[in-house]
Amino acid sequence: MQDVLGNTLGLKPSQLHALRRTYRRRVDAQSIVTPELARHLTEVSRETNRQIGIFLDRKGDVQAVIVGDARKLELPDVGRARAGDSRLRGVRLVHTHLNGEPLTRDDHTDLALLRLDLVAAIEVQEDGLPGKVHYAHLLPENPQGAMWKDEVAPSVHDLPYDALSGALALEDEFARARAVRRTGGRERAILVGFGGRERGRAEAEASLEELRELARTAGVEVIDATVQLRRDPDPRYLIGKGKLEDIVLRSMQLMATMIVFDSNLSPSQARHIAEATSLKILDRTQLILDIFAQRAQSADGKLQVELAQLQYLYPRLVGRDDSLSRLAGGIGGRGPGETKLEIDRRRVRDRITALERRIEALGESRHLRRKQRNARGLPVLSIVGYTNAGKSTLLNALTHSEVLAEDKLFATLDPTSRRLRFPRDREVIITDTVGFIRDLPPDLVNAFRATLEELTDADLLLHVVDASDPRQEEQIAAVHAILDGLGLGEKRRVLVLNKIDRLPARDGAALAHQREAVAVSAATGEGLPALLARCEQLLWAGGHRIELGDGAAATAEVASGPDACSWPRTPPALPAPAAEGEPGPRLLPAALRRVS
Repeated sequence: MQDVLGNTLGLKPSQLHALRRTYRRRVDAQSIVTPELARHLTEVSRETNRQIGIFLDRKGDVQAVIVGDARKLELPDVGRARAGDSRLRGVRLVHTHLNGEPLTRDDHTDLALLRLDLVAAIEVQEDGLPGKVHYAHLLPENPQGAMWKDEVAPSVHDLPYDALSGALALEDEFARARAVRRTGGRERAILVGFGGRERGRAEAEASLEELRELARTAGVEVIDATVQLRRDPDPRYLIGKGKLEDIVLRSMQLMATMIVFDSNLSPSQARHIAEATSLKILDRTQLILDIFAQRAQSADGKLQVELAQLQYLYPRLVGRDDSLSRLAGGIGGRGPGETKLEIDRRRVRDRITALERRIEALGESRHLRRKQRNARGLPVLSIVGYTNAGKSTLLNALTHSEVLAEDKLFATLDPTSRRLRFPRDREVIITDTVGFIRDLPPDLVNAFRATLEELTDADLLLHVVDASDPRQEEQIAAVHAILDGLGLGEKRRVLVLNKIDRLPARDGAALAHQREAVAVSAATGEGLPALLARCEQLLWAGGHRIELGDGAAATAEVASGPDACSWPRTPPALPAPAAEGEPGPRLLPAALRRVS
């Protein structure tokens, strides 16, 4: 005979024998519980003053008998789930309640997390007879957002619910909803923000909104978002365990495939959260790395993204046991050898070392090209700023290029250079760089340090800010912090307030005057001549270049008057074709030509 599970300490032999006899009973497959079995459970429960529960399969056989205490029931491991996300567990839980209470939070949690067919609680009356029956089953996704449905029957003799047909119908509904979701082919995520001592609710919600944009850029469908405020983060789950249970329940109701945390999770937190749910767990850094992996086009960018991913992965390689250890043969070599975890870590270390060498070699090649470019005496402007501030759009507006510009975060990953012609035949090289974001992963900054070295040789930085974004103060501070970390804190820069066409009239000019900036609209061209005038003023003074990356100098007469900074919106006409036998005009390299 099978054993009784749970809190059996202190039970009399006669009580244990009565509980073991429960395995002999059988219930009709369509019934939640029979009156005879319900009376048996309530009598033993009243005698022992403990909750008694049973697991019934769809054939009506008793699979387990569990003993709890007077207030709750600790469920044992119910084994692996049936195959498929739309399948239920195939068992229902029937147990007793001594104080006449309805289904508790623990009952609903067990119903959802274990995906039980049904949970029922039988009230135990003073005389030991069964009273009302409270039962609940899961619900498919619905507009009201309800996850389960609670019902109450006046007695065990009046239970209208068909347990078998109800479970099969629910599985059909779940399978139909899953098929609809699968046709979209996109990940469905719940976003989780965290606010503590250093971050209030307003800041946490603003950061969560930015995470929503990151998810949209990565191609993830956001179906829900929540923020928890607590004084200190939980060392195991970051958020509270109860909050995590609520999120897991919500994810099951909405058929989410992943949970994305706005904060960076430690390896221990990521492991514990993954153990508490079967969903994919991502944090802010992983989401940014995924976006970079999607956007990387050049060989340099792909190497840098791979390096950042491996540096993030290395401390998160955790072994479970020695089951995958490799045995070394020969005298003195017996016993557990190099484990699978050690092999993985060694391979990751070797790959990181190889990538760092290749990126360093590419950095030296770029340095040589920059030195040759500076030898020609052309000043360099570098566009920097927060992601999605309009940097690529500004480059296109100034140079009439067709660089990719999208309303997404990190649309530009690889640096792009173009030649920009100023009035009076002055020319500069203008470079578009990858956008910054607050809490940018340190591994990502280190991996892209070789690319960001382009900023070191720049004569002037154009710091582009989205003037219509209410979080521009935090964005400016984030860009300054990253530039300081790269050793560019003293580099000359011009603050460019972009997207003033989205502001009320004259607000852009007032904001620019307040911040000592230049207000422009890269989309409409407004303010671009004034921006070129400011750049010309800073790059040339008294007819001489102020500074060049390699110390070279170039002279040019400073123009004055109303036409000094006239900037043509249309590119100049190309030279006429040369006559036969005459040498044609010398064309600029394709990467530096002005694209019309």
